[in-house]
Amino acid sequence: MLTYRRTLAASTLAVAVLTATACTPGTDAPGGGDGTGGKPAAHGTALAAVDTLTVKGRAPKTGYGREKFGRAWVDVDGNGCGTRDDILKRDLTGVRFTDGHCKVASGTLTDDPYTGTTVRYVRGRSKVDIDHVVALSDAWQKGAQKWDGETRRRFANDPLNLLAVDSATNRRKSDGDAATWLPPNRAYRCTYVARQIAVKRKYGVWVTAGERDAMKRVLGACPQQKLP
Repeated sequence: MLTYRRTLAASTLAVAVLTATACTPGTDAPGGGDGTGGKPAAHGTALAAVDTLTVKGRAPKTGYGREKFGRAWVDVDGNGCGTRDDILKRDLTGVRFTDGHCKVASGTLTDDPYTGTTVRYVRGRSKVDIDHVVALSDAWQKGAQKWDGETRRRFANDPLNLLAVDSATNRRKSDGDAATWLPPNRAYRCTYVARQIAVKRKYGVWVTAGERDAMKRVLGACPQQKLP
C-alpha cells in the first residue's frame, strides 16, 4: 500500500509540473511566422519600422498625373545637374559625360538591383531607367494627393526613393507595391522592402494591410535588415 501511495503521489506531481510548464510562456514558445521566433523586432530594423506605418485602404487614383509631382528631374539640390543624371552618376560605373560633369553619356549598371545582371547605359537608347522605389501613383493613392506641390516635387526627386535599374523590369513593375510586385532578384528583396519602408515613413505614405503583410513576409527572412 505504501508503494502504491508513493507512485500515485509522484504521478500527480509530474502532471502538475507539465501543466505549469505548458501554461508558462518561455523562450522556446513558437513565433508568429515572421522569422523572429516570437521576439520583438530589434530597434532600428526595417521589420520594427513596418509597424510604425499607418495602415489604410487604397484611395482612388482619380486626379493622378505625373505633372502633379512637378517637372521631371529638376535640380532640387542646386548642384547644376538634374536629378536623373545625379542618380546615374551615383549608380553607374565607368561614367562618361557629354558635357563637363552633368549629362551622363554612357556607363554600366553592374549588378542591377532588380535582376542581378549587368546593363549598359547609352544616352538616347538606354536600357536603364530611374525607378521610383515607391511609385508616384502608389504614393498618390496613399496620401500624396493631400500634399502641397513642393512636398510632391521633393518626393519625386528624393535620392532615397530613386534607383537606376533595368528598364524592362522596371516597366513590368509599373506602380506595384510590395503586395503585387517584388524584384525577380531575390537577393535584393530585403533591401528593396527596407527602402520602401524608409521612404513611406519619411513622407507619411500609408500601406494597405496586404502590403504590410507582404513586407513582413519578406523581412521575416532577414529580421536584422536595417533601414537605409
